Amino acid sequence: MLSGLVIVDKPQGWTSHDVVGRMRRIAGTRKVGHAGTLDPMATGVLVVGINKATRLLTYIVGTSKTYTATIRLGESTITDDAEGDIVATVSAAVVTDEAIHDGVAALTGEIQQVPSSVSAIKVNGERAYARVRSGEEVKLAARPVTIHCFDVHGIRRERGGEVLDIDVTVECSSGTYIRALARDLGNGLGVGGHLTALRRTHVGPYSLDQARTLEQLAEELTVLEMSQAARALMPNRELTVEETTEISFGRRIAAGAPAGSPEAATVERPAAAFAPDGSLVALLADSGTYAKPVLVFAPGNAASAAVTGGDA
Repeated sequence: MLSGLVIVDKPQGWTSHDVVGRMRRIAGTRKVGHAGTLDPMATGVLVVGINKATRLLTYIVGTSKTYTATIRLGESTITDDAEGDIVATVSAAVVTDEAIHDGVAALTGEIQQVPSSVSAIKVNGERAYARVRSGEEVKLAARPVTIHCFDVHGIRRERGGEVLDIDVTVECSSGTYIRALARDLGNGLGVGGHLTALRRTHVGPYSLDQARTLEQLAEELTVLEMSQAARALMPNRELTVEETTEISFGRRIAAGAPAGSPEAATVERPAAAFAPDGSLVALLADSGTYAKPVLVFAPGNAASAAVTGGDA
């Protein structure tokens, strides 16, 4: 049974769910999932797991993301992006390049961000965007996010300077809304703003260079094999033959690093353990002087049930 990751170049106008549905038909299996939603307006990297590789997706969701984007200053929309109706216009002619760079700097690092009110975040069990569409005013709580990099590449003054289009690259933590960055940059400059283009170029270690369009994948399904995917994603541990045998039966082995040390593997950030032949055997977490399997893979990289004990 084919298992692995597929790096999809998502087309504009498609939801992430649409892509999963198409990949189910291409791969000929129902067991397909994705590692983090990408808005319909956006294009670029969407990591899709097939069959047993869906077990890896939870470790991809929390990785950092990188985007290229265009922010328009001078217009605000109800969705904070180009898909929503314009709700306010303020001339951006007085906004200087220096002010833009200062505004970007203020939104770099560890910040508190209020997600867009039309996001998929649930409020009392219902998606925020559904409440907005029904006419309800939704106010979401701010949440901490980290903007590792917010670089301006170009500033274009359109319509006689009434609106400004800014080309940027953003590297950020999981859970960051780029359209909220566009909104907050515009609000901070007093003219409003929204996102007009968004392309995701990296999800963790997986990049646009590896991505294929759905049309390309329909012609030739390109799958990143489980061992390759795990090697790129996690700390690696090479096992001996004896350790491979023990872990294959869900038993513990000597720790790779002391628990609590920066090098120690954890349940949230496990190490990928490989047999001498290079195959993926398990995901391991260090606990005291031992390493315990979080998830064991049977021969052929077929995942078994997660292991919670492993002391035998």
